[in-house]
Amino acid sequence: MLDQENKQTPIIERQTDYTPRRNWRNWLIGRPLSTADAPHQTIGKRIGLAVFASDALSSSAYAIDEILIVLVLAGTAMLSVSIPIAIAIIILLAILTISYEQTIHAYPGGGGAYIVARDNLGNGPAQTAGAALLTDYILTVAVSISSGVAQITSAFPDLYPWRVPIAVGLIVFMMVVNLRGVKESGAAFSIPTYFFLGMVLLTIGIGFFQALTGSLGKVTGVEIAHAGEALQPLTIFLILRAFAGGCTALTGVEAISNGITAFKEPRSRNAGVTLIWMSVILGINLFGLTYLANQVGVIPSHLETGFSQIGRVVYGAGSVFYLVLLGSTTLILIMAANTAFADFPRLAALVAGDGFLPKQLTFRGSRLVFSNGIIALAGVASLLVIVFQAKTNSLIPLYAIGVYLSFTLSQAGMVVRWFRSGRLKPGEEWIQHGTALRYDPNWKSKLAINGFGSLVSAVVMMVFAVTKFKEGAFIVLILIPVLVAIFYLIHRHYRNLARKLSLENFGVIPPHTHRHRVIMPVSGVHQGTLSALRYARMLSDDVTCLHIVIEPDDAEKTRRKWETWGEGVRLVMLDSPYRLFVEPLLEYIADLAENRQPGEIITVVVPEFVSDNRWTSALHTNTADILRAQLKNQDGIVITNVPYHVHEFADGRAGH
Repeated sequence: MLDQENKQTPIIERQTDYTPRRNWRNWLIGRPLSTADAPHQTIGKRIGLAVFASDALSSSAYAIDEILIVLVLAGTAMLSVSIPIAIAIIILLAILTISYEQTIHAYPGGGGAYIVARDNLGNGPAQTAGAALLTDYILTVAVSISSGVAQITSAFPDLYPWRVPIAVGLIVFMMVVNLRGVKESGAAFSIPTYFFLGMVLLTIGIGFFQALTGSLGKVTGVEIAHAGEALQPLTIFLILRAFAGGCTALTGVEAISNGITAFKEPRSRNAGVTLIWMSVILGINLFGLTYLANQVGVIPSHLETGFSQIGRVVYGAGSVFYLVLLGSTTLILIMAANTAFADFPRLAALVAGDGFLPKQLTFRGSRLVFSNGIIALAGVASLLVIVFQAKTNSLIPLYAIGVYLSFTLSQAGMVVRWFRSGRLKPGEEWIQHGTALRYDPNWKSKLAINGFGSLVSAVVMMVFAVTKFKEGAFIVLILIPVLVAIFYLIHRHYRNLARKLSLENFGVIPPHTHRHRVIMPVSGVHQGTLSALRYARMLSDDVTCLHIVIEPDDAEKTRRKWETWGEGVRLVMLDSPYRLFVEPLLEYIADLAENRQPGEIITVVVPEFVSDNRWTSALHTNTADILRAQLKNQDGIVITNVPYHVHEFADGRAGH
């Protein structure tokens, strides 16, 4: 074991003066933000509603069609059943809202279904919830953008052959806006969201007034769906199909619980209030539109939406307000993708932080957003749009199953949490994954609510899976287990790497024998680092190790480990407020190069991880290549790679 006696390990605090230079990215996504700017990039309740509720609020525009298109199979006389179905969906909405309200306050760090499942059900259900939600966010972007493009090409048929480039262009546009930061994207996208919301509420208000005064007209001139088909009996299964179809209105309810960290302090309270606002508005929209659909006699049709029929009766076909209503619908369908752009990167960062996705997804870019997650979402969604040719009806069967799977797991997790709470004594506290669990005197009623909600969500999910199976739902049922398997393969790689680089029971580093002026960047303290340090000390007795401070918590871990394992070598802690790694390091080396003695050689020793698996090597950043590209033309500076090899599927110590 390492002899720690009489060891003086100097640690130097230093602040870098480097600021990022202006380039084309500044014009595109804005100037880089310092880590200290993070508290100023959070959002309030009004913008939060636009950012995280656009998906759920836009669903009310087509949920009524999903109900009526099923009920009409039993005949037009059965369309009135849509009202009790809408009421049942609103009750489920209330249960989900109560559940996620509790989740928001229990887990103020965000994460929603993923965190609840991880803490209460284990890694398997957590990764299932994560895979389901990530899949659904990707589909949200593809479906929403394709739906919006369909509205555009309906108005301008000449653009139909260009629907795929238009859809991809819109995805790229939303990616760029979101790369500018949640505050700016929220402010930009809040206008169309509130515009749509205002038009829907205005339509409902005028429609109710016309119904009360007897001036509300009836729908005419619409070709009914399933015309000529034999009528079916109104069975429980048919009602469940209609109920499940209408439950698409609830997609996006979980979004706020995933994005709590985007809100201003007090985060949990602001997120909770925003969730209640969203649920109340969604409930009003759903009931109001369903009631008006029955009053005006909306005819389920593949050619005209029920929303359009209601607007046509209330405002008159071709009127300005009717066209504005349809225009706002097109905008909100496109803006619904913004909910996914807000939540996908955060959820991906949480999963990556637990080691189940590439660590690069935890990186916050120059605008304090998870840039790699935003770019990944845009890339995969664009691929889906290209493969399915931006056809909404081909994408919708893949949609919503993942949402209700996550609803089921989230509420099942809360059931376990309330049960554990009931087993604690008053005043007793149990800490797990940084969250505190205390005795709750109302645990039985909360358990019952979440248990019922979990059961209903599971029923909706199974009905979706059965009724949409042949239409393409089987793809999601296959995709989610495949994603979970990939998550576990990634996790096994990171776990094996951590085990083989662990400092537990690690021996003494042999002494150095040669001399150079050596600079060695240190990202973390592990066996690979100590192997490179051994080599650096063989070159010179003048060794300076350099740790770029990006995250204070990680820096503190590095400091503590270095005090034990640093072997007396000085460590410079170079703070980087803009979370840059290479530029501050290059600046530090340039300062040394300017002040060096004649004939002095600066050797930069870079620890480099080398995997024997070409797939897992993509999960790591190759810093040595980046530094070599930047410094290879400078005289008197040598870049030396010290590879540490890890044979992932072999026993014994890693080869260096």
